[in-house]
Amino acid sequence: MKPISVTQLNNQIKSILESHFEIVLVEGEVSKVVYHSSGHLYFTLKDDKSSINCAMWRSNLAKMKFRLKEGEKVLVYGAVNLYVPRGEYKIIAQSIEPSGIGALQLAFEQLKEELKNLGYFDENKKKPLPKFPKRIAIVTSSTAAALQDMLRIAKKRWLLSEFYLFNTLVQGEGAAEDIARNIKRADEYVFEDGRGFDLIIIGRGGGSKEDLWAFNERVVADAVYQAKTPIISAVGHEIDYLISDFVADKRAATPSNAMEIALPDKNEILMMIDEMINSFSYKTSHIIQKKEKLLHHLIEIFEANSLNKKLDMKLNEINVLKERFRYSFKSVLDDKNLTLESLKSSFISSSPKNRLLKTEEEIKLLKKSFGNLMLEIIRVKENSLPLKEDFNSRALNLIFVKQKSLNSLKEAYKLANPKNKEKIGFAEIVKNNKRIPLENLQINDEFNLQNTSTIITAKVLDKK
Repeated sequence: MKPISVTQLNNQIKSILESHFEIVLVEGEVSKVVYHSSGHLYFTLKDDKSSINCAMWRSNLAKMKFRLKEGEKVLVYGAVNLYVPRGEYKIIAQSIEPSGIGALQLAFEQLKEELKNLGYFDENKKKPLPKFPKRIAIVTSSTAAALQDMLRIAKKRWLLSEFYLFNTLVQGEGAAEDIARNIKRADEYVFEDGRGFDLIIIGRGGGSKEDLWAFNERVVADAVYQAKTPIISAVGHEIDYLISDFVADKRAATPSNAMEIALPDKNEILMMIDEMINSFSYKTSHIIQKKEKLLHHLIEIFEANSLNKKLDMKLNEINVLKERFRYSFKSVLDDKNLTLESLKSSFISSSPKNRLLKTEEEIKLLKKSFGNLMLEIIRVKENSLPLKEDFNSRALNLIFVKQKSLNSLKEAYKLANPKNKEKIGFAEIVKNNKRIPLENLQINDEFNLQNTSTIITAKVLDKK
């Protein structure tokens, strides 16, 4: 543990004492009373077991209506304070009252009990205070310092309220009746716009119990209770409790505190407005961004599902299919052209006509070669007759064979010619450019009868 100095310890004790015993009310016997030349009062408060030093500064001492005497039993209201240099603590008294109940106190307690039983203090009968009062009636003396304190606080807090003073006698004979009368006047007052006061404040500054007693009278309690306008009671100091405090809709510790309760703080309102503006701006911006994202998303969905988009997609698909078809068709066409050319070449080379022509050419060449050969042989061997006859025989035989082959090819050509295949009384049946069997025809069908040279259009009238 780290050590601390004596001063630090006393400071910590001072902080704890003053925070936990900020306000105390202590009863005890007075001893060692000293009225100092400085104007302060020093004394000791004790009971049968312990004692504590007390002091009252001259500002509070000036408000006391009596002098302390040795042996008196009193109530001391104040705060606990520690004097750091000596490590001594004492009570700094704010007010001192004689202990024990007097006649006024007894009357106060009796009236309080009576009004409580009548429901004057019931919380459910308290009227709510307006948040932003426009017109406020002040029932107090025009010469009271408390009035100036209230107006000073009002000027600092809120400038939008109007204040109307009902000059009132607040102590002495007739004060209670005057207070009650002005409460009623303020409660019943009507402005040109048909509205009355939003709030009434009744009060005065501090004083003795006798000075404040007018606010403990039954007539004042009745006026406060019967008023339709919300009322704040602000009489005396914080330690002073009057009958009007219990009956009013709200009690204020002091007249200045009444203004703090009645009026909003303009600085707090401005801060709240700034926060609301910032919050509104943030939320508005957030909502706009969210809606923009949603809008872009919806636009994308719309564009993806729009007729134009779908049409463009289908057109692209059609173009792709057209390109594929064109390429495939061209490939097939080129392939078929190659096949056709090959077939044409094969057909031409292997057709009976070409074979016949080729054979005829070969025979001609053979005949020519044979004639030339014969002439050559005759010239070379004019005297060789047997050889000549043998050669003639062989040549004639070869010519016969070739002639027979030529005749066979001619006959095959005639048979392969479509025109020669046609028989008398026969034709092809064609419907919708397709050959069909005869039995597929139905009544009223139109069709063509055709051969290589003639096409006839016919209609089925009957079928058996």
